[in-house]
Amino acid sequence: MVGLRYIPDVTTLKLDIEKCTGCTMCTIVCPHAVFAIEEKRSKIDDADACMECGACARNCPEGALTVDAGVGCAYAIMIGSLRGTEPTCDCAKDASCC
Repeated sequence: MVGLRYIPDVTTLKLDIEKCTGCTMCTIVCPHAVFAIEEKRSKIDDADACMECGACARNCPEGALTVDAGVGCAYAIMIGSLRGTEPTCDCAKDASCC
């Protein structure tokens, strides 16, 4: 996916391929097209697009996905946008983090 990007190589998203049954739910609920189905199983196709919202993990019937939802700058930016405030990721001293 080209478009919104997260900070490279920091996502907490993990996939246990042994648990995956290829139901495609992750591809349906992911707002940033992080997943693809390959050989009847999910694969993380674009981890850096993951905003750690947790939709995939909450909707995976097999528990094959884990993510620390609500962490990091992506969450802070979303909450700030919804509230009409600045991001609250507690990194104001390092403006480059968000």
